[in-house]
Amino acid sequence: MCRNIHTLHNFEPAATSEEVHAAALQYVRKIAGTTKPSKANQEAFDHAVHEIAHLTQHLLDDLVATTPPKNREEEAAKARARAIRSGRYAAASA
Repeated sequence: MCRNIHTLHNFEPAATSEEVHAAALQYVRKIAGTTKPSKANQEAFDHAVHEIAHLTQHLLDDLVATTPPKNREEEAAKARARAIRSGRYAAASA
């Protein structure tokens, strides 16, 4: 899976339409193998992003969570800490 696509389900606050669109865009880019389609493919590319975002929103609306929603800021802090521990990123200096 593309590293830029993040889990959108069971977060408080819920995923925004912009986040859903960004995930759909990353998915289509990965499948198409390009970040910027040619002019000949632009319409098909945009249509795919729109359709996938639409279906993704329906999926998120229909999913049932059995655990309490996660806090976005706490999960982002955990991810940053994991990245720093792994050595992928240096800790930001104050």
